[in-house]
Amino acid sequence: MKKYIYILFVTFFSAIALPVLAATPKDFKDLVNNTLITGILKPLVPFLIGLAVVMFIYGVLILIFSEGGEKSKEGKQYMLWGIVGIFVMVSVWGLVNILISTFQLSTTPQTIEMKVPNATIVK
Repeated sequence: MKKYIYILFVTFFSAIALPVLAATPKDFKDLVNNTLITGILKPLVPFLIGLAVVMFIYGVLILIFSEGGEKSKEGKQYMLWGIVGIFVMVSVWGLVNILISTFQLSTTPQTIEMKVPNATIVK
């Protein structure tokens, strides 16, 4: 069974990463923007946050339906790790956004605006 889970895991992440890695980056900034941030982290982070939320909700349901029995400890553990997962993923997402803004790795092209004063012709 572990072998099948491993194969599924490798196949899933290869399907995500392969199209991103096929693009040829022009420079380091392009490599970071297109490969790491836009290609891998951007779709992966919301998926993992959603998985942590589902884990938290699952723990709440176990806690509610156990009615104080032995399963209530298991529900509390799921809730705790769900909250830890949400916190870690949101923190990583925030850290990535801080790095993007600090090193100016924005994907939008920068424009330079030049202001030229009005020239008057003296006769």
